[in-house]
Amino acid sequence: MSREATLPSPGIFYGWFVVTAAFAVTFVGFGSAYTFSAFVELLQRDFGASRGSVSLVFSLAGFLYFGLGIVSGPLADRFGSRPLAVIGMILTGLGLAAAGAARSLIEVYAAYGLGVGLGVGCAYVPAVGAVQRWFVRRRGFASGLAVSGIGVGTLVMPPLATFLIEALGWRGAYLALGASAAIAGGGMALLIENDPRDRNLGPDGDPPQRGPLSARAEGASVSEAIRSKRFIALYAACLICSFGVFVPFVHLVPYAGDHGVTPSIAVLLLGVIGVGSTAGRFFLGGLADRIGRQSSLLLMFVGMAGALAIWLVSESAWQLALFAFVYGVFYGGWVAVLPAVVMDYFGGRNVSGIIGMLYTSVAFGTLIGPSAAGFAFDLTHTYTLPILASVAANIVAAGIVVAALRPK
Repeated sequence: MSREATLPSPGIFYGWFVVTAAFAVTFVGFGSAYTFSAFVELLQRDFGASRGSVSLVFSLAGFLYFGLGIVSGPLADRFGSRPLAVIGMILTGLGLAAAGAARSLIEVYAAYGLGVGLGVGCAYVPAVGAVQRWFVRRRGFASGLAVSGIGVGTLVMPPLATFLIEALGWRGAYLALGASAAIAGGGMALLIENDPRDRNLGPDGDPPQRGPLSARAEGASVSEAIRSKRFIALYAACLICSFGVFVPFVHLVPYAGDHGVTPSIAVLLLGVIGVGSTAGRFFLGGLADRIGRQSSLLLMFVGMAGALAIWLVSESAWQLALFAFVYGVFYGGWVAVLPAVVMDYFGGRNVSGIIGMLYTSVAFGTLIGPSAAGFAFDLTHTYTLPILASVAANIVAAGIVVAALRPK
């Protein structure tokens, strides 16, 4: 079969198929990971565990799926994003299925923490990095659309997990989620391609550039990037903010239950984060292309701090839903804008590797934040301290952006 015969449609720029594939990877991967809050109390009950020790399951997975980008990013730059994304989705499915068969909390750590963590980590950075090379003028919008799968997955997957738990039990629910991750996520990942030049195209569907200034060849090496002041500032800001960013994804449902919200309504709050996150990725990702992606990054940190302050004084279901939506908007915008900022600063030659290095900052924050919040709750029986710490972390991150990332 000729190369031309494999083109999905001569009238549709293939970059949008890459965006669709990245959307599917983030939908399945993060959507499955963010169902964890629906399982927290069940795991506590069946294994006789504290909230802090159960929260550590998610923290381990989060550490791996952000931290593994330091390996998967450079591998994608060298060998292509598609095989990494396919392998990652299969590993995610196997990890979820193994979690359903676990007989102790240690086995859940190994199955969910390692399986889902390694799987999402293997797929996420390569998929998002590939999207950056296909666009220039609409990079913020395309990046936002790709990672909006996280928001839609957060909307769809936790209620689906609750339905599956009621129908199959939590073990059967994990098995069903694992099968969907491997089949749907792995299948869609086959659409990912690294470079528009492979289809005789340039970014945004323009004619391809010849010579050394192509989208892939231009840009800093990983070692050059990580030594720069801009990268160090980005790293510090993301590390500090990440101590609080993922606390709601683990603790919002238990928090709501502690305040008398029924379990069926409480799990829908994660869906509200997903709605806001999807809106933030679409709206704020496109807005960043117009007002400047660096200014938009500052807006995200300030917005997340303000939203977390709403959580601090929220007790009823409608107050928590307001927090969830506002928080989702700015969280989604942060996830959308960050890869585009990296591409703006450092170019496309090693964009996946540089994003992977940057996301190790998020990995360390994710490892510590949700589990520390759980242990703080075990000691104080309140989430006041973790929420205040999360607000402060985002304010400090905003200050770093203002002080250190002034445009040249």
